[in-house]
Amino acid sequence: MLDWPATRLSQAIHAREVAPSEVMAAWLAQVQALNGAVNAIVSLRDPDALMAEARALDDVAPQGWLHGIPFPVKDLVATKGLRTTWGSPVWKDHVPVKDDLVAARLRAFGAVIAAKTNVPEWGQGSHSFNPVFGVTRNPYDLTRSAGGSSGGASAALAARMAWVADGSDMMGSLRNPAAFCNVYGFRPTWGLVPQDAEGDTYLSTLSTEGPMARTVEDLARLLLVLAGENPEAPFPRAVPELALDRDLTGCRIGWLADWGGAYPMEPGILELCEAALRQMEDMGAVVEPLPPPFPAEKLWSAWVTLRAMLNAGGKRALAEDPAKRALTKPETIWEIEQGMGLSAQAVYEASVIRSRWHAHAARLFDRYDAVVLPSAQVWPFPAEWRWPEEIAGRKMDTYHRWMEVVVPASLIGLPALSVPVGFGPQGLPMGMQVIGRSGDDMGVLAIGQAWHRATEWPQRRPPLVPAPVSR
Repeated sequence: MLDWPATRLSQAIHAREVAPSEVMAAWLAQVQALNGAVNAIVSLRDPDALMAEARALDDVAPQGWLHGIPFPVKDLVATKGLRTTWGSPVWKDHVPVKDDLVAARLRAFGAVIAAKTNVPEWGQGSHSFNPVFGVTRNPYDLTRSAGGSSGGASAALAARMAWVADGSDMMGSLRNPAAFCNVYGFRPTWGLVPQDAEGDTYLSTLSTEGPMARTVEDLARLLLVLAGENPEAPFPRAVPELALDRDLTGCRIGWLADWGGAYPMEPGILELCEAALRQMEDMGAVVEPLPPPFPAEKLWSAWVTLRAMLNAGGKRALAEDPAKRALTKPETIWEIEQGMGLSAQAVYEASVIRSRWHAHAARLFDRYDAVVLPSAQVWPFPAEWRWPEEIAGRKMDTYHRWMEVVVPASLIGLPALSVPVGFGPQGLPMGMQVIGRSGDDMGVLAIGQAWHRATEWPQRRPPLVPAPVSR
């Protein structure tokens, strides 16, 4: 049961072949057995209360796809009655009085909100550690990072402590941890999963919620749970129909590799992605190497400017209040202070670069169904690090420069699916971004589905340390 896809589990619950109480008992046993080592699940609800809630669902007609399935929600999402900390000691005892939109939609489809998944403090940096809960470890190697900011979600999926998981992605937070943990993570077209109508909703167009899973079908079904207009937020997008069946015959894929050397890569990552692309060619795809389609340094300049602007706007109080500042990690303070020093002209110029890249990318997708990049520039790194300070001999000049490969999709809100592509010599996983035209979410997922059917990496190579509970 723990290894089943969420789609199969949902079908079994709906057919009354499996009871929600049996599912909950199996999930709680798995969490008890593995979470002490992995630390993916935080703020676990009282097990007796969870069992009572599950038993009450045993004889209830299922109301949604997630009926009776235990669901740990990312700790950047407010959950009514369940502690939500954003990984920050400022909020370590915070219990929301209402759900964010993601949690509300999960509940509406029948999920049992059972716990939270761990994150970096304020979700910043792709390594899930914070002063409230500590570090999340990679189920494939407990000495290594599970990535972030959806690191708790990816580790929970890999360790069979979640069937599907929500995540969010500003700077690769759905893609990097998916690559590190041999699962799928999908950053949807910006706006397909709407924002909560709080704070700024017109300028804040860099980050989005999205799904993670061990199969593409599960991921697509969870996307349809999360997607759909929020009338209180601008820029709605139509929800696509579930359409995953296609083969790769004639599929045109552009390989961007390391963006002409702009993105340093640890040894073996490009080679693993190229082996995956050769397999896609065997499946009928047409793969062409591409030169850099836009100057990487311009993309980076626009990115850090707009990101800093949003951090300063939304988190300024953390830097200006001495008590909160003392409890806030230096990377977040740096982001805020960078943003506080920006001029309106600098923000405008960054937005112009963003606009030009959007137009150029649209023309690129007249020639290609998808373009491909590695999902990360480094293999899962030691869990005691804050962040990688050097890649292949090149020093990183910021705490997040080592994640730069995710910026081309993030900056203009393109749909990007991290697919597993195998393991390196040390037995560590890696993934590859499949990036599509704005709005072509199902097209990207259909490529991912064809790849999953051919490879099934999450099922072929589950983590062995610690061994999953047998159920």
